[in-house]
Amino acid sequence: MLASPLEQFTLVTILPLQLENFFFNFTNSTFFMVLSAGLFLAVLSMVTAQGGFLIPTRWQSLAEMYFEFVVSMVKEQIGKPGKQYFPFIFTIFTFVLLNNVIGLIPYSFTPTSHCIITMTLSCTIFIGVTIIGIMKHKLHFLAFFLPPGAPIALAPFLVIIEMVSYFFRAISLGVRLFANNMAGHCLLKILAGFGWSMIQMSGLFMVAALPLLLTVFGVYFLEIGVAFLQAYVFTILTCIYFKDAIELH
Repeated sequence: MLASPLEQFTLVTILPLQLENFFFNFTNSTFFMVLSAGLFLAVLSMVTAQGGFLIPTRWQSLAEMYFEFVVSMVKEQIGKPGKQYFPFIFTIFTFVLLNNVIGLIPYSFTPTSHCIITMTLSCTIFIGVTIIGIMKHKLHFLAFFLPPGAPIALAPFLVIIEMVSYFFRAISLGVRLFANNMAGHCLLKILAGFGWSMIQMSGLFMVAALPLLLTVFGVYFLEIGVAFLQAYVFTILTCIYFKDAIELH
């Protein structure tokens, strides 16, 4: 058992790589990101190896349901213009979902519990969406920071508020994902460690540990739901940001 709930988030260097003053260490976080992507590509390759079947197999049906779920998400949130951004959104949803779920396997690691990973994702999305908005609307993109019909006297204050709100998207999108994962894993570790300590005692402590361990199992399944929900929320917000850039809403 780990001594601290935060030790499970420690980065461990597996393969140290250095080029002069630059370090490109292959860590446990990198390993599990590569592993999750490799497993997903392997499953998709297995499903599509023979071009699909007239009567789909279970794996093919599952892959099609997953694909259609993301397609419907993009259609509902962005509409027809979102078709060209579907590959990116599909990749984002898959990456976040797999790295959320893989961390729930015992003795594994959760890459999305690190702020640097989630903030890199959110800042990349924010910069990309902003570039798309500027390229599409040119200077008219600045109208995004002034709500239509707003009084002229309040315009300076509204522009500042809207700009702060807009730039805060890059922070909130990443912080929400990493904070939920980190908090959930810490809670699981604390409850499991406390329950294990009670089991090692005798008498009534062992009896009292049983409800606590049942609570741990309940929280674990709740974390599975949170892993899916956070991936969904992250992707939905990404779609909304794309729609705002395209339509200036």
